[in-house]
Amino acid sequence: MSEVKKIATRASYGNALVELGKKYDNLVVLDADLAAATQTGIFKKEFPERHIDCGIAECNMAGVAAGIATTGKVPFFSTFAMFASGRAYEQVRNSIAYPQLNVKIGATHGGISVGEDGASHQCCEDFALMRVIPGMVVASPADDIEAKAMVQAAYEHQGPVYMRFGRAAVPVINDNPDYKFELGKGIVLREGKDLTIIANGLCVSASLEAAEKLAADGIDAKVINMHTIKPLDEELVIASAKETGKIVTVEEHSIIGGLGGAVCECLSENCPVPVKRIGVRDVFGESGSAGALLKKYKLDGEGIYSQIKEFLA
Repeated sequence: MSEVKKIATRASYGNALVELGKKYDNLVVLDADLAAATQTGIFKKEFPERHIDCGIAECNMAGVAAGIATTGKVPFFSTFAMFASGRAYEQVRNSIAYPQLNVKIGATHGGISVGEDGASHQCCEDFALMRVIPGMVVASPADDIEAKAMVQAAYEHQGPVYMRFGRAAVPVINDNPDYKFELGKGIVLREGKDLTIIANGLCVSASLEAAEKLAADGIDAKVINMHTIKPLDEELVIASAKETGKIVTVEEHSIIGGLGGAVCECLSENCPVPVKRIGVRDVFGESGSAGALLKKYKLDGEGIYSQIKEFLA
């Protein structure tokens, strides 16, 4: 059996920007002295005149991006998720989202899989922060293929988009001819009748692994890749709740305000069913390898499986 190909979605982001840059000369990339980490350095090498290093000044970078957007260009504002959603929150809200400017935010190094950088850099609050801003699209890809498709879709979308990319390499799971990406539309990866697992980001492949373990126990789990947190595919969420009667959400984010919160809000109004939210449980992260942290916080396949078993019991 061949080894599964693994690629970090931050690398996918950098590569996607280069491909888009070749097609669209109005695409501009901004970074905050992190081009090597966010992988926008790939774009800088190819198009140095369209890459702007704003230095360690994310709040200013948001304003620069907003100004560039008013000229008809499409700026991609790039930095770590913690700084894009946290440090520059006011500027993203007031300078970009309030006037509905066409700025795309490429936020890398989201979640606890940032690893050794520790709690100060492990942003597990960004979905919640960005989701509450009116008009902001919020998305998190599951793999390399989806990340590239997401960047293309973000460019084509008129208005602000927040995309979270990861530091750690993740399995490529969407390498099939039927794959189709659309903002706001979830993807059913596995059919099932006993419960539905709704996941995004690196938790999608881990959820598929958990579903295989559940199948060995005679539990048939439906798995959905909900790459877009806002707008949420409410139609798919409600239909799955009616079909399976139980929902589990899985995300590399706080269980408060992210994918789990969005799904619960939808179901409480439309189709109340038992829900288990799997994620970071109202705590800060810590320093350690990505693999060790995902295991400790029960966001690997085994951890997701064990939590679902407890839920079903």
